[in-house]
Amino acid sequence: MIRAVAGLVAVLSLVAGAGTPPASGMVPDAASFTVAGLRPPIVWKPIPFGARRKSEMAAYSKRHYGQHTWRLQDPKVIIEHYTDGTTWQGAWNTFAANSPHNGELPGTCAHFIVGRDGTIYQLVHLWIRCRHAVGMNYTAIGIEHVGTSDQMVLGDAAQMHSSLRLTLWLMARFHINIGNVVGHNETLYSPYRLELYPSWQCLVHADFPHWAMRKYRTRLRDLAGRRGVPVGKGPVWTNKYGC
Repeated sequence: MIRAVAGLVAVLSLVAGAGTPPASGMVPDAASFTVAGLRPPIVWKPIPFGARRKSEMAAYSKRHYGQHTWRLQDPKVIIEHYTDGTTWQGAWNTFAANSPHNGELPGTCAHFIVGRDGTIYQLVHLWIRCRHAVGMNYTAIGIEHVGTSDQMVLGDAAQMHSSLRLTLWLMARFHINIGNVVGHNETLYSPYRLELYPSWQCLVHADFPHWAMRKYRTRLRDLAGRRGVPVGKGPVWTNKYGC
């Protein structure tokens, strides 16, 4: 009788969809966690991103990705950066200014800045495209870390604690595998890289190369294991533009 009841419960669970794996291919874990429960404290500090900037972002997207839209839909990648500065306010000011970059508008921005004390600032909504990495803005969430080197950021315990929590929450929220949590420098080899300008196809910054991101992803796996969060497949690199 007990076995029969257990079998019925299992069948009802499958019918209800409880046994259906996420579309991303991440394997459900037996541990109970909620996406809301993973969310770290976040301070809302929006930069100006009105109709004009949205129009600029849509035009940029059309030129570089073939899509006339400013909306970020179903992001597939999380990109880690550092600001090359020492204050979150300085980075915020740069992003808010909306100054031309590489001769084009809109200006650069990121969705989040993680301060030296571990405070997480959110600058734009997650349905908005930010210009933070060539070839990736159409599908990527950008996280900036206040600091002047990879080692400086990796060595800051408070900043790392918040960064890892933020990234894990975003992974769970958008079903992003750990293999698509990449450093800015690694975007050159992401299978999601797309750039229609031939002269821009190999443009990339030096922040968070492979060695730094191997450390970061190891720490991220450790945190995910402690929280019972599945992380999916590791990185798969490509070089579609022969860079």
